[in-house]
Amino acid sequence: MINLSLFSSSSCSSAFKNPSITTPNKQYYYHTFSTNTSFLANPITLSISKTKKLSLKIKCLQSHYFEQNTFIPPQSSQTGPPRVFVGYSIYKGKAALTVDPRAPEFTPLDSGAYKLSKEGFVLLQFAPAAGVRQYDWSRKQVFSLSVTEMGSLISLGAKESCEFFHDPFKGKSDEGRVRKVLKVEPLPDGSGHFFNLSVQNKLINVDESIYIPVTKAEFTVLTSAFNFIVPYLIGWQTFANAMKLEDASRVNNVNPRSGGELEWSR
Repeated sequence: MINLSLFSSSSCSSAFKNPSITTPNKQYYYHTFSTNTSFLANPITLSISKTKKLSLKIKCLQSHYFEQNTFIPPQSSQTGPPRVFVGYSIYKGKAALTVDPRAPEFTPLDSGAYKLSKEGFVLLQFAPAAGVRQYDWSRKQVFSLSVTEMGSLISLGAKESCEFFHDPFKGKSDEGRVRKVLKVEPLPDGSGHFFNLSVQNKLINVDESIYIPVTKAEFTVLTSAFNFIVPYLIGWQTFANAMKLEDASRVNNVNPRSGGELEWSR
């Protein structure tokens, strides 16, 4: 219950400008205010005492009639799906390793279909340490892991090792001038694997080797991510989605009198 007192006045401040109740020879004023609580006009009890003081009693109830404000996220100006960047990082005392998937590429055909022109891959980026929990990314070395090489890591045993060799200029005039070798070997105590990337770049006189230990848990995360992303990198997931659209279109366009209905109508 809220009690509001109204007093007569011959002159009011600018805040009280709304006449509410008029009695003979006297005018009473109230202050206009806004609130998120609705006030029910009934019941209202007015009483005028000898001191010419009005007592206004208003019953206040919680409103259930206000519409709840619904948050609507701002619409993106992009016409296609938003781009998303993901990765997995491993930080150790002497180096850091980040793993980023890169999408496959498709080429449009005259028929309107698309053909896979380049498989996706996973980019490994190695950066040497420059201090405590600091890494020099200006000296980073990269290695593009193909889906077949990912398969080798997925099937790698706890005591097994593998090695990958890349020449970015193979088949070109600078072939042999840049050599990259990635070795993955088991740790002596069996707690994981060593990732060792050696880069020899005669074009810019760089000869560097960066290695980082990867625990069993971290290696499991990597191989699990590889298992998940490989179908996308070779375009099979895109193909499967296209098949679903074709099947849905075929069902929508099927003759309603085909199949069993036609057989029973013979």
